[in-house]
Amino acid sequence: MGAMEEALLHLVQLHGSVTSQIIKDLIAEHAPKHQQMIKQYERYKASKEGPPIFRREFKDKDKVNNKLNNAFDAEIVDTKVGYFAGHPVSYVVEEEATARLKDATIEEFNTRNNIEDLDSETVKMMTICGHGTRLLYIDKQGKERIMNVKPWEVIFVTDRSINEPQFALRYYDITVQEGNTKTKRKRVEWYDEENVTFYLEESRGEYVLDSTETLNPRPHMFDGVPLISFLNNEERQGDAEKVYELIDGYDRSLSDVNSEIESMRLAYLVQKGLMSDPNDKERIKQTGIFELMNPDSDVYFVTKDLNDTIIENHLNRLEQNILRFAKSVNFGDEQFAGNIAGVALKFKLMALENKCVTAELKMKTALRQQYKLLCSAWMKKNLADTDDYLKIGFLFTRNLPANIQEEATTTSALQGTVSEETRLGLLSFVKDPKAEMEKMQKEKNKEMAIMEEQYSFEVSKTEPKEAKA
Repeated sequence: MGAMEEALLHLVQLHGSVTSQIIKDLIAEHAPKHQQMIKQYERYKASKEGPPIFRREFKDKDKVNNKLNNAFDAEIVDTKVGYFAGHPVSYVVEEEATARLKDATIEEFNTRNNIEDLDSETVKMMTICGHGTRLLYIDKQGKERIMNVKPWEVIFVTDRSINEPQFALRYYDITVQEGNTKTKRKRVEWYDEENVTFYLEESRGEYVLDSTETLNPRPHMFDGVPLISFLNNEERQGDAEKVYELIDGYDRSLSDVNSEIESMRLAYLVQKGLMSDPNDKERIKQTGIFELMNPDSDVYFVTKDLNDTIIENHLNRLEQNILRFAKSVNFGDEQFAGNIAGVALKFKLMALENKCVTAELKMKTALRQQYKLLCSAWMKKNLADTDDYLKIGFLFTRNLPANIQEEATTTSALQGTVSEETRLGLLSFVKDPKAEMEKMQKEKNKEMAIMEEQYSFEVSKTEPKEAKA
């Protein structure tokens, strides 16, 4: 925690509530991070406000200035999201947890909130901006809900871990009708461990309680601040942050080459030993014929020679460094053209896997805090105990091309050596080993019942009938 944030936390604790000045100071201190994350997101979208190449201008307005964006940063993000979150996170509840928590509460919550989509989008924002943010709330039907919010809208105030903040502030622009005009104003949601308080920016820049809220402050019904930060890493860096300059260099180089190629159409025509007037120029345009009466006369274009080898090597080195230092994967590599064995593929993906391991650990920490808050709300409905969140596990499965034959050979060799649940978990197409074991047992019971019925029928046919008296 920085000195400014520490001082503001002390002021909040001293006053017992937030003040307009504290809100302004927090937003002012957060402004550089706010702008940086928006810029990173705009780069990902390749909007006109995003990649710097789109804003490049030359003093010479007549010079060809093509602007080619090479979206390496978007590829880096999408590759990680597909690999890390391509398969939905599995939420596993330990057997000793209450039946209601296992069978109804978690599944209902995840289904109601489309958790698979939220998880994927959270990983995307983590990868772009360095962290994603979620907000827990209670809807009008009294159901626990969750939504992803833009990470640049949220400020966490904490003196310990960011996973357990003392306060959190969310701010965003809204349109306010003032007479006949519409004006943009900032709206602030201030969260503490019990309530959420709404503030609205006045025309003079002060923050006052939002009079449109019937209950302000309002209990949010969770035992803790219901805003959760999903860190990408401890430094809160996006995956492409370290290679932005390399990407910009690639954009400039390729744009300049493209401009040079296009400018070749404007090559100068040299007429050696010839004098021409406007009438000759029109005739040449129509016929395309030059009359050279003097043997020393000549006509040719002055063009530029491009050393394509140097250019190609330069672009290749930039591309290799971008993907290397971003710990991503070069799918253009010739080695990906064939059928790579499992171990070889893992070596190719090792850099990507290493950064996904870090993101996975951070995401598990945030998910644990999420369910800690949810259990505090479910406890009020007698649906869970306070510490039930400790009995929830999170299983991440990488989205890798499956080699079914290799998996089958491996699992067959392990039969009788490891538990059946562990053995089935090695198969990529088995998403829930426990559920698969239950299905296998049901099928086995069904086959046994059919066999017993068939056996009873065969026995009854062969038994001799009793003689009539």
